[in-house]
Amino acid sequence: MNLTLEDGMEFVKLLKSSLNRENEIVCGICPPFVFLRDICRVLESSGIFVAAQNIHSDKNGAYTGEVSALMVKEIGCTHVLIGHSERRHLFGETDAFINAKIKAALSVNLKPILCVGEKLNEREEGKTEYVIKNQLKEDLRGINANQAKELVIAYEPVWAIGTGKTALPEQANEVHLFIRTFLTAEYGKDIANSLYIQYGGSVKPENAGELMAQPAIDGLLVGGASIKLESFLKIIEAASSN
Repeated sequence: MNLTLEDGMEFVKLLKSSLNRENEIVCGICPPFVFLRDICRVLESSGIFVAAQNIHSDKNGAYTGEVSALMVKEIGCTHVLIGHSERRHLFGETDAFINAKIKAALSVNLKPILCVGEKLNEREEGKTEYVIKNQLKEDLRGINANQAKELVIAYEPVWAIGTGKTALPEQANEVHLFIRTFLTAEYGKDIANSLYIQYGGSVKPENAGELMAQPAIDGLLVGGASIKLESFLKIIEAASSN
């Protein structure tokens, strides 16, 4: 919940002009709902995708304040964040609700970016893999192999979001390997290896290169550091060199 429309429009115009169209890095942004239509128009055919930050699980209905998958798809979004830790822990979203949202997104060809991650106490109690496995199992319940091809998975340890703390690159890599192993068991090696698994949690220019150098980390889900164009471009540059 950052920036004004004017600031956001200036940001994406400069981002669009700054990125090399031939760069192999896949880049996308997730603006607030009220800016989506305008920003989608600016970034159309730019190669930079636009994702909504959330959707409701139903196609329509009396859900005041909510937005459906079809609504964001129709204005130009190709992706949607689902299960972000702030939605889970600030707004009480359950795995069952997240699972329904994923199915709603897939039903209109919107690609879900599914976020999973453990809290600090769960990390300290050695429950990281248990928590991640349970989230993936429940969030992907009923999702078949063909649908799974459309997913992006983002590992975001809750204790590292907005705290300035970052999982050590080796720690993050271990969890990414665990996620890939889970996906392999569920959907087969080919599909598991084709999916992007991103790291999110206090990503900044200073640690982006080190994180991306890890073999199991395919990308970065950037929070606060993406709000300022200079730092976001430095992160993209760091990713490009790995």
